[in-house]
Amino acid sequence: MDRFTALQVFRHVAELGSFAAAGRKLGLSPPAISKNVAELEAHLGVRLINRTTRRMALTGEGKTYLEHVSRGLDALIEAEAALSSAKASPTGTLRVSAPMTVALTRFSEAIPEFLSRYPDLKLDLHLDDRRVDIIREGFDLAIRGSSNLEDSSLVARKLTVMPHVLCAAPAYFEAHGKPQTPSDLKTLAHIRFPFGVNADFWEFTKAGHTERIAVEARYSVTSSLAVRDALRGGFGVSLIPLPYVAKDLEAGRLQSALDDWTTAATTHYAVYPSRQHVAPKIRAFIDFLIRQFGRDQK
Repeated sequence: MDRFTALQVFRHVAELGSFAAAGRKLGLSPPAISKNVAELEAHLGVRLINRTTRRMALTGEGKTYLEHVSRGLDALIEAEAALSSAKASPTGTLRVSAPMTVALTRFSEAIPEFLSRYPDLKLDLHLDDRRVDIIREGFDLAIRGSSNLEDSSLVARKLTVMPHVLCAAPAYFEAHGKPQTPSDLKTLAHIRFPFGVNADFWEFTKAGHTERIAVEARYSVTSSLAVRDALRGGFGVSLIPLPYVAKDLEAGRLQSALDDWTTAATTHYAVYPSRQHVAPKIRAFIDFLIRQFGRDQK
């Protein structure tokens, strides 16, 4: 017995007062209608409908059962309608995890504009440089500075590539010397970002030759904006994503070094649980991120 079909048959028979009318409504033959009602009664072990060749009437148990069945079927219909609506337009709450500096420098200013487009959508944006467990912590999407996914079922959509630049304040270079080779960094004060791909080593390549410099920092801080502040303050040198210091370099507040060496770049991805049945709210936010990161690269 198909329980859902049997419940629909019983409800229509009861409400229409006719097996034949219920069959026409549901597109089922009279024998199919009778069979579904009989199987439902057998399953429940009670008689729901008294019927003769001329008349039918609900039993007391049938009236009670109809009340509960009607509420249950109405709830199912409402649930399916809600899902149909969600498939068509972004609704509900979207939980996103993003590195703080990435969000503050690349897209947070545009969030009000994004939300104004989707009045039925709520955004719960967590700014944290740590790597969250998307599934366990209940996030719909996370922005990651790496393509190495801890779960092969996760999907990564590329957003941008951030080149890194070695830099310091002009006054710091004047006082301690501007490095001409990576080895010169060993005598300078390092400012360390512990969550980056360059947390423990800074790597530089030139003409097929690669040098790795161990990062030994008096100051380690979990915010790239704080690293930038320390650079501006003349505390030392750091390898930092170029977009975070581009305006400082243009204004002369900071100076780059080792420009003829190739160094790290961080690729940022939008990471979400699955390609199957991606909710409109996730698709909308990914499209928003692609527009924002693309705008910054123009």
